[in-house]
Amino acid sequence: MAQRKDKEKDQDYSIPLDRFYVDREGPSWIRIMLSKVNFGLSTGYGRTTFRHELTGFSLSQPTSGQPLLFNPATPAVGYNNWFNQLTPVTITPSPSDYIVSSDTASIGFRNRSFQIPVRATLHVEVGKFRIGGGYSLDFTRVGDFESIYDPENISNFVPDIESFTLRKYFLLAGVSVYRYDNYLLTADINLGGYGLGNKFDNTIIDRGMFFNLGATLERDMSEYFRLFIRPSYEIKGYDLTIAEAGRSIRHQMNAFNLHVGATYRIPELRKCFIPECRAQINHAHGNREYRSRVHPIYKKQNPHYGENYPNLIKYKGKNKRKLNPY
Repeated sequence: MAQRKDKEKDQDYSIPLDRFYVDREGPSWIRIMLSKVNFGLSTGYGRTTFRHELTGFSLSQPTSGQPLLFNPATPAVGYNNWFNQLTPVTITPSPSDYIVSSDTASIGFRNRSFQIPVRATLHVEVGKFRIGGGYSLDFTRVGDFESIYDPENISNFVPDIESFTLRKYFLLAGVSVYRYDNYLLTADINLGGYGLGNKFDNTIIDRGMFFNLGATLERDMSEYFRLFIRPSYEIKGYDLTIAEAGRSIRHQMNAFNLHVGATYRIPELRKCFIPECRAQINHAHGNREYRSRVHPIYKKQNPHYGENYPNLIKYKGKNKRKLNPY
């Protein structure tokens, strides 16, 4: 009899919860991998500094018109429009012409123009590191070039184009260096090539790569959506070859850019398949977990409850001035 009581005492009479609850099936490994992918789109404002020096050449400034470039070895053959397309001209010397040589002065021209960039990126984010690529269209305005040497006697150099579209394709890499609450600071670099378009004579232009160093300040709006601002400095340039002179002109076109945009990350959970479901948090139907159908991507979601309406109506508007809102 005593043995029977001991046996009943050892039995477990707890509720078998496994009959009422099931283990949630999380996202597949494919969706986990895709959730590391971020798409970005931005625009902004840029300031480009064009500058070139005419080492090995001379300038002839007639009494009227633009300055002409020529090789001291062949002074009768000059060149105009040496910014984008080389145009040969015949120089007829005049005693009133103002002539200066690179042997005695640092001659060249410069200007500052603005640009509007439109930039799209795709990168993979793993921990604090990110790597990816992108494409950018920079709509660039070209102004008149002012002479570096003696601008009072040398007229401005006016190129035959007013604007052009700079096309850039690049790889990007970055590392997050600091986080405060919903703000994240990332140092990054863009490295790639670019095209100047059909307004430039690409047969005589040798382009190099460009380097863009920047810092991205991001604001988390939700688990998948961020707003960001990115100041950066860009170094690039090209050589325009003058075959007859056996020389080339180095054009620098460094720029400061300020991008404003947004990034979107692919969610790791599928959207809930029930159209009538109004759950605001990640939830399960059966043993599979889903994300909310009604939670907007621009709101940060608390993992324990939805935040579509974090403030009750009784605390809004004129009710908030009442001592007792009930």
